[in-house]
Parts: sequence; C-alpha cells; structure tokens
Amino acid sequence: MIEISPSVLGADLLRLGEEIKLVEKLGLRWLHLDHMDGHFVPNISFGPDFVAAMRKQTDLFLDVHLMFSNPMKYIRAYAKAGANLISVHAEAEDDPKEALAAIAEYGIKAGLVINPGTDPESIRHLLPLCDMVLVMTVEPGFGGQSLREDCVAKIPVLREMIRESGRDILIEVDGGIKQENAQKVIDAGADVLVIGTGLFRAKDPKAVVKTVMKAAEGK
Repeated sequence: MIEISPSVLGADLLRLGEEIKLVEKLGLRWLHLDHMDGHFVPNISFGPDFVAAMRKQTDLFLDVHLMFSNPMKYIRAYAKAGANLISVHAEAEDDPKEALAAIAEYGIKAGLVINPGTDPESIRHLLPLCDMVLVMTVEPGFGGQSLREDCVAKIPVLREMIRESGRDILIEVDGGIKQENAQKVIDAGADVLVIGTGLFRAKDPKAVVKTVMKAAEGK
C-alpha cells in the first residue's frame, strides 16, 4: 500500500490545527515532520516540543526526519515526544549505525536518509538496521524545490538491494513530489511519498490524493 506523508513544511503553520484535520479528512495516515539544526542544512525548523504538541492533536503516524549533524543528542527527546519513526542521515557526523540502533531501543521505527549525492551502495551494510530508507530527490533544507530525475533512478537500485537483504524495508521519497510526477516515483518503487506544497497548497488536495492512489493501483 502506498502511503502519502504530508510534509508540515508545506502547510500553513498559522492554521496547523486545520491542516492536520485536512490530512485526516483526506484519509491519510502519516504526517512528515522535518527538523533542521541550521548546521547540517542551512535552515532551522522545529524541535521535540513541536512533535509533542502534534502528538496531543492527532493519532497520525508521525514520520520525523532529523536533518541534524549530531542526531544522537536528540533521539531520546524525539522518541519521548511521540515520534513513531525517526530518520537520520547517512551523511551526518554521528555514526548512522549507532543512531539507528539507538532509535530501535525506544521501540520505534528507524529510517536512514540519503542525500542526492550519496550512492545507495554505500548504505547496503546498514539495511539490517533499517525499517525505512528515505531517498532525497532535492537537496535537503528547503521546501518547494523541483524533483531531480537522477535521484529517482536510485529507487529501483535500492529496491533490489532490499530484496537481496530479505528484509521488509519501506522506501520513502522526499522532494518535489506533486500530482503530475507521483506516477513516476511510484513506478520506480517508492512506498511512501512525502508531499508538502504539492498537497497543502494545491487547489484540490483531494484530487492529489486520488491521483496518487490511482497511480498506486498498478504497483
């Protein structure tokens, strides 16, 4: 089943309660929360308290993406705040193997993120620790960018690596996904699509969801 994980970065933060209700009304089950430290990426966003506030408002699956140089310092706080899944970057300063293991210790799902310049082969040895791999199809840090075709090409490569591992690992794709290119990403092998501005700022969010789900029917 394909999941849409709406990115809060694309939402109207002054109407966030209404935006969450929209996600629920659309029948979606995930919510993507991007957290940036101003060091790993040139932007800052939310913290653990934001996740805790969201947890009080919804039962949606909270998909937390840590764009941090040193995620080990914060995993406990985000886990305690109510994250259902925490993803860390393969390119972070902290050892991703240690970070993934630390996430699992809290009984939640662990994800590993690869940036546009990272070769999927470089994370093969980490797949046994992953519940999900997140493929960035833009440079992380800012919403509203265009999807990069060269990054989409990584998805089938990862799908084959996962098949060879014998594990049930989701592939999430984040960056520039919209109604008009969702089919391409799904056909490449994605399980979870992060959609921010392409959903929250669409004229008809319901039509976006319908298009994605129709594209998923043939998967």
